[in-house]
Amino acid sequence: MTVVGINFIPVFWGFMAALSEFGGGLLLALGLFTRSASFFLMMTMIVATLMHISNGDSFGRFSHALEAAILFFSLLLIGPGKISLDTRLFGKHEMPEAAITEDQNNE
Repeated sequence: MTVVGINFIPVFWGFMAALSEFGGGLLLALGLFTRSASFFLMMTMIVATLMHISNGDSFGRFSHALEAAILFFSLLLIGPGKISLDTRLFGKHEMPEAAITEDQNNE
């Protein structure tokens, strides 16, 4: 976290990163709280990418963290799928407006 200017309680931030990666990965696998888990995982990967860049590492060293951050950002925008626990527990899966219009035109 020193990369982004936060220099206090490093053990806490390390624990939060570990919790984000373990808990967020588990939640994504279950399809539960998909957007929240994706947000925290994306933030963890952004910090990892910034740390590698500030250390002067080559692209090959930080590309995985950057790729994961982009993936989690995509999941944040897309949201849970039809068969996720989010959909089963919290309601009907919303179709994008363009898909709804296309479905109505096909009927």
